[in-house]
Amino acid sequence: MTYLSAEQILNADDLAHEDVEVPEWGGTVRVREMPGTERDKFESQFIGKDGASVRMEGLEGFRSRLAAATIVDEHGKVLFRSAAEVKRLGEKNANALQRVCDAAMRLSKMTENDVKELAGN
Repeated sequence: MTYLSAEQILNADDLAHEDVEVPEWGGTVRVREMPGTERDKFESQFIGKDGASVRMEGLEGFRSRLAAATIVDEHGKVLFRSAAEVKRLGEKNANALQRVCDAAMRLSKMTENDVKELAGN
């Protein structure tokens, strides 16, 4: 058995992506799997240091934040970076956002139980 080296692991192109048709927006977006550190950062927006839900409202902004964290250009660079852009994204069509989020959750192996845990349930 041959084991991978650190260099082989670090150089592996291991982030999946999927092109998602969004007719409400007039085209296609590329959705990418979240890298480990980005998923940690995403989840930390909803969970406090004590493990309790940060927001009394539960998952306010979940869809826009998930979409913003996973919509990338053809080179894999995140398109939405500022809080203002994420807020505006959240004001877009809910069906379109959900389609993007479904792909993001599938690619990032985020389950319904993970989402419930973020909501403090």
